[in-house]
Amino acid sequence: MAFANSTKRRVSCSLIPLPLSLPLPLPLLLFLASLFVDKFMHASALNYTYKQVSSLRLERIQRHLDKINKPPVLTIESPDGDIIDCVHKRKQPALDHPLLKNHEIQKVPPEFPKIKVLRKNEGRYSNDQGVEGSWQMWHRNGTRCPKGTVPIRRSTVHDVLRAKSLFDFGRKRPIVSLARRSDAPDVVSGNGHEHAIAYTKTSQEVYGAKATINVWDPSIQMVSEFSLSQIWILSGSFDGSDLNSIEAGWQVSPELYGDSRPRLFTYWTTDSYQATGCYNLLCSGFVQTNNRIAIGAAISPVSTYNGNQYDITILVWKDPKLGNWWMGFGDNTLVGYWPAELFTHLADHATMVEWGGEVVNSRANGKHTSTQMGSGHFAEDGFGKASYFRNLEIVDADNSLSSIHDISTLAENTNCYNIQSSYNNEWGTYFYYGGPGNNPRCQ
Repeated sequence: MAFANSTKRRVSCSLIPLPLSLPLPLPLLLFLASLFVDKFMHASALNYTYKQVSSLRLERIQRHLDKINKPPVLTIESPDGDIIDCVHKRKQPALDHPLLKNHEIQKVPPEFPKIKVLRKNEGRYSNDQGVEGSWQMWHRNGTRCPKGTVPIRRSTVHDVLRAKSLFDFGRKRPIVSLARRSDAPDVVSGNGHEHAIAYTKTSQEVYGAKATINVWDPSIQMVSEFSLSQIWILSGSFDGSDLNSIEAGWQVSPELYGDSRPRLFTYWTTDSYQATGCYNLLCSGFVQTNNRIAIGAAISPVSTYNGNQYDITILVWKDPKLGNWWMGFGDNTLVGYWPAELFTHLADHATMVEWGGEVVNSRANGKHTSTQMGSGHFAEDGFGKASYFRNLEIVDADNSLSSIHDISTLAENTNCYNIQSSYNNEWGTYFYYGGPGNNPRCQ
């Protein structure tokens, strides 16, 4: 395995480490809060200043962190500064959810989707490493979480303070619905969100989706902005408050993680991003079963322009045995599941799937953001330059996985980010997507 030597890190954050598995005395918390200064250092204009915080707010933050940072059996320090806590699987945050009080972690393996038609090799350029290679940065020192535990990235006071509020920590902001084509999915530019996506054309019963996603490290202009590439599994009303969504992919989010590294992530909501659900394991809900994959941890190595290309394969599907929505990574490695009890519409099936990129455009200084999507290059640049999704597939009611041929594409502003789809025998249905954001044609 040849690993790309990527030195491109557009955001760095050097902060005071705080031991968060145990509560700290308030005077110490206040003293440390008074020391928070702007520590983002890079040639870009990206910066963040931590403001002085009241003792009451710090106390609320600490109580919240004590809920989600469970006592570890073992703690692993990652080279990128992350702390990975190995938590007993029966002590993980998921089981704190009111709907999961009596939930028994699924022990019977889910029934993997059947492949309808045998395909050729899914891409000779793939460096999809599963969990055997050092595909996550915290693996590099060779330490793994013991059997019976799950790895959880520890949240810090700094992580919470970068969020708009404690309520907003770990959540996407609700998307404001605007006028759109009647057949277009729920990806309209609300709250500055912009997309380049492919999606299933008509409302149908869908029980899962799969894709292989090219991994890059796009630059981010503002701390409050992000760039992600993901799969959406959707059901419910796009115009109302009952949209159910399950999401997985990779993202760069300085606000959420404090750096510009691409990270494996998940998300879920049952009320159009209003009050339910969250990223990763930052609230109760997603049940992790794997002891070698840390959701929210950095992915390494990443693709380089005209250089080595790296991608990850993600499968999300509804287990016909018990009805839980499982996440698979790489070559049939189970990560965990979203229990059926969490959902309303998705308790039965999905009605739409989306694949693609999303960024936040905050229009700082009145101009379109220069936050990149994908590789930061437009779709027409092709392999090794533009980012891609390949081997797009869906799961049907018979728990069969098949390539999808009938997709639509959407990009709100093709001068900023665009998408081009195609099909061949090797990559099945695929597309290139992305862009640089601000440029002479995107102001």
